[in-house]
Amino acid sequence: MNKSELIEHIAKQADISKAAATRALEALIGGVKSTLKKSGSVSIVGFGTFAVSKRAARSGRNPRTGAAIKIKAAKVPKFRPGKALKDALN
Repeated sequence: MNKSELIEHIAKQADISKAAATRALEALIGGVKSTLKKSGSVSIVGFGTFAVSKRAARSGRNPRTGAAIKIKAAKVPKFRPGKALKDALN
């Protein structure tokens, strides 16, 4: 399912227009992004938790030349599914 299909699904399930569903989805994504940017976490009970994880600096290889390169430390988003989501899949 892509973003436009998700918007259609939200619009049908909530009985709202696609424009309203788009605004709701954008607001959700924006809220998650801004919270993660502040190194916070977003927990949706029954669905899961979005959090920020730190990836340490490391050395790697350029696959084309084989030369060693340094990869900088980075913050990466993580998603940990909740119990209800896991149970729904199994």
